[in-house]
Amino acid sequence: MIPDNFAVNFFIALFALIDPVGNVPLFAAATRGVKNSTARLIAVFVALFVMGFLVFFYFTGLSLLAFFGISLPAFRIAGGILLLLLGLDMTRNDFTATMAPKGEEALEGGQTAQARKRFEAMIVPFAMPLLIGPGAISTVIIYASEARDYGMVGVFTGVGVIALVALSTMLSFWATPIISRLLGRIGLAIVVRVLGLILCAMAVQFILSGIADSTHGLILDAASKPYQS
Repeated sequence: MIPDNFAVNFFIALFALIDPVGNVPLFAAATRGVKNSTARLIAVFVALFVMGFLVFFYFTGLSLLAFFGISLPAFRIAGGILLLLLGLDMTRNDFTATMAPKGEEALEGGQTAQARKRFEAMIVPFAMPLLIGPGAISTVIIYASEARDYGMVGVFTGVGVIALVALSTMLSFWATPIISRLLGRIGLAIVVRVLGLILCAMAVQFILSGIADSTHGLILDAASKPYQS
C-alpha cells in the first residue's frame, strides 16, 4: 500500500463509520431550540472532541485497553449496549429531552457557555458511541499500526486524515438548518425514530460481533459478519 492509498483508504473507512452526513438529523434533533450560531459552536465542540479522542486512540491504541484489562470484543459489546439504550430512547421518547439542559440551566451564561452545556449533555451517547464507536476506534488502531511502516510521514498522514474527518463532521453539522427546514418538525421526528430503530439493529450487531470474537462457534459467521463472502 503506497502512502496515497493509505490516506485515501483510512479516510473512506473512518468517514463511513462516523457517518457525519447520516447523523445530521440526529444533530438537528439534539440541538433543536438553540440558535443557529450556538448550534454551529456545538458542532465545533463535537468536531474537536472527535479529533482529540481519535488522535488519542491513534497514539495509545490497544495499550490503553490492555492497561485496563479490556479486550476489544468487550469494548464492542459495551458500545453496543450504550447504542441500544440510545436507540430505544429515540424510538419511544423525546430524544432531545435527554440531551437538553434542564430548566433555567439552558438560559444561563453567554452563547459559549450555553453551547458548552449542551455539548456536555451530548457527549454520551451522541459523541460516543454514536459518532465514535468501537468500529471507529478499532479502525484508528489498525491504521495506526500500518502507519508505522511509513515512519513519521505515515504518523502525521494519519493525524491529518483524522483532522479532515473531524472537519467534514463540523461542516456536515453546519448544514443542519437546511436539513431542518426541508424535513420540518414532524419529518425530523419520523427520521429520528427510524434511525433509532436502525441504531438498535446496529447495537445488536455490535453485541453479536463482540460475542463472536470472544467465543468459538457460539455465534454463526453469517450473523456476526453479514454480507461478507
